[in-house]
Amino acid sequence: MIRLAQVSKTYGKGDNAVHALRNVSYVFPAGTFTAVMGPSGSGKSTFLHCAAGLDRPGSGSVMLGEVDLATLGERRLTELRRQRIGFVFQAFNLIGSLSVRDNILLPPRLAGTRADRAWFDQVVAEVGLADRLHHRPGELSGGQQQRVAIARALVTRPDVVFGDEPTGALDTRTGAEVLALLRAVVDQHRQTVIMVTHDPVAAAHADRVLFLADGQLVGHLDRPTPAEVAARMTHLDDRRAARC
Repeated sequence: MIRLAQVSKTYGKGDNAVHALRNVSYVFPAGTFTAVMGPSGSGKSTFLHCAAGLDRPGSGSVMLGEVDLATLGERRLTELRRQRIGFVFQAFNLIGSLSVRDNILLPPRLAGTRADRAWFDQVVAEVGLADRLHHRPGELSGGQQQRVAIARALVTRPDVVFGDEPTGALDTRTGAEVLALLRAVVDQHRQTVIMVTHDPVAAAHADRVLFLADGQLVGHLDRPTPAEVAARMTHLDDRRAARC
């Protein structure tokens, strides 16, 4: 579904150059849940931004199906993101003046299309918002706002959903509920979810956890426990501290 081939990204030039990604290659199969972790400055955000078409790699290719994102102009890339990619961010990014219903329906409206009513009703029911559609974001809890964001990400039936620290602003119980929703999206609808997180408990909900360090993929764990993820992160942090 998503294929990165020899992707590199450098910010700045000369002595000020920062090599955020270095020849990263990876294939994300359809219908899987992948978490991406790494120490601060490891390239996680750049990895997500390049994979999701929010930023362009300096070299290499990012393929969504058979489409090379690097070959698209800004307008076509924007259209593709609206139609085929969903986003769930830590900050929710809801529009306060719109109702829950209108926030969820924003992507198809921006794309000039109509949402499938049956699918909309199913998504709303699954995220538990059927009785909140006419509320505004300010009238909801943080967990409910993130459920709105998840419904918004799913309403266009995208090929892949990207999560950028989707539980970072939530308490433990509410975060667990949101992660359970993302897990259900994969298990029940064969959706593809790629999530950047710093939380070993959140990462343990994924099928595979990828580890980045210094802009490179340095390993993975399949169906790990939170303790296994934490141990690997400690090793990466120790290795980074030793280099410093």
